[in-house]
Amino acid sequence: MTADRRTMLRTTAGLAALTAFGGTLAACGSAHATRRSDPSDLTVRADGPPSAEPVDPPLDPVTSARPTPPEPAGPATPEPAVPSPPAPAPLAPGTPVEVVNGPRDRRQVALTFHGSGDPRLATTLLEVAEQRGVRLTVMVVGSWLDQQPQMARRVLDGGHELGNHTQNHQNITAMSPDQAHAEIAECAERLQRLTGSIGRWFRPSAAQYASPMVREQARLVGYEHVLSFDVDPRDYNDPSADTLQRRVLTAVRPGSVVALHMGHPCTIEALPTILDGLGKAGLSPVTASQLCA
Repeated sequence: MTADRRTMLRTTAGLAALTAFGGTLAACGSAHATRRSDPSDLTVRADGPPSAEPVDPPLDPVTSARPTPPEPAGPATPEPAVPSPPAPAPLAPGTPVEVVNGPRDRRQVALTFHGSGDPRLATTLLEVAEQRGVRLTVMVVGSWLDQQPQMARRVLDGGHELGNHTQNHQNITAMSPDQAHAEIAECAERLQRLTGSIGRWFRPSAAQYASPMVREQARLVGYEHVLSFDVDPRDYNDPSADTLQRRVLTAVRPGSVVALHMGHPCTIEALPTILDGLGKAGLSPVTASQLCA
């Protein structure tokens, strides 16, 4: 037999063997696919009843790895509810609709602040009061809350009281009833959304006292009482700290409501000496609600 014929025979035999091996693989793959696609996911054994067998997921054609089954989805986490501040103490019977001062026979005063300005200065002022155990009343401007929404909770979390000082701090007395109502209601909406309450007090903007029209619009929004003041040291003009504390301590009396402003460095600088002077006079600073309780 020639060498070429022997080579041809060996090649033919090798091809036959490969064909037979490939047929065996195809048969195994068919049997495996049949078993895996059984809708009952059961393997029938010759020596016993059907038994459950977990079904392996198919191999990834690229990585030759089985995919990791997805984690079961947990229950959806609801949005946290905004906690409402604690309800202030009831006001004393006969508290007027517009409060200019509290009882003159109790040695208490309320330090109230126009809420606006640099939030860093506002935070520093709150911290100065808190270090002395003093609680303030902040009459906040709604447009400030649009820019600094975190300040609403910051005031309440420090134990202070929060009230409504209109949305844009314009001359509310010169507005129409509808315009005045909108100014009060828009600020109230922000307080409600950010804190869970519109607050107890409303203070008119650009006016010491509320006109009958403004009081009525405040009542329609939900404010039974307007908070005015009897001591105005005009800290918004940025006097020296010495001048400011002298103005406050000269004018203040038992029951006084003092009108001050956040966002002015002179007010922060004067606050410790104001608190010292009130203490020497036997006057305790409290919130407006405590003053009128």
